[in-house]
Amino acid sequence: MEKEKTDKKDHILDVAERIFAEFGYDGASTRAISGEAGVNMAMLNYYFGSKEGVFLAIFERRIAYFQKLLAEIGDDGHVSPWGKLDKYVDSYVERVVNNNCFHIMLNREISKTKKTELTDKITQIIMKNVIVFQNIIAEGIKSGDFNKDTDQQLLVATIFGTKNYLINTPHISSVVMGYDVLDSQAQEEKLKPRLKKYLKNLLKAYLQN
Repeated sequence: MEKEKTDKKDHILDVAERIFAEFGYDGASTRAISGEAGVNMAMLNYYFGSKEGVFLAIFERRIAYFQKLLAEIGDDGHVSPWGKLDKYVDSYVERVVNNNCFHIMLNREISKTKKTELTDKITQIIMKNVIVFQNIIAEGIKSGDFNKDTDQQLLVATIFGTKNYLINTPHISSVVMGYDVLDSQAQEEKLKPRLKKYLKNLLKAYLQN
């Protein structure tokens, strides 16, 4: 019974993710989500409470495991700062290149100029990943492994901004890269290995004395 409940919730969230990615938070409705998912409104409200509840549940489902993984990398006292960055980049690229609907949905909301309670909640969730990255950089600077003149804030913008450009502007980045960056086979065979190598080389050239 519990598994059936979990499967039903996951199905609703899968449908909701596609609808939010296509129409945005404001353009989506719980009625459209329930209709597409084949459940009644009472069930949707029982599981999630509101449209915001559905939206945040999608984030929590996608990010919870990833945050735990990144936190473990950052807290590993047996690995050098560079070793942590190497693992961070691998995990980050593997995770963010997939789940295209989720990242389109995410970018649509956090790129809004007007702050809302929802965007504040999303920012708090995402910042947990950013803070792990910042802490690794700060640790490397303190230990002398990384350049003391490192601009930590702009480095965050460079690393996370590269992903945003590739995934959230696919019509442009596909032309630039020479292949469809949203194609799953191209992602596995071309984009992921290339992005990992590029980010690591970029970080190494900038950070290491």
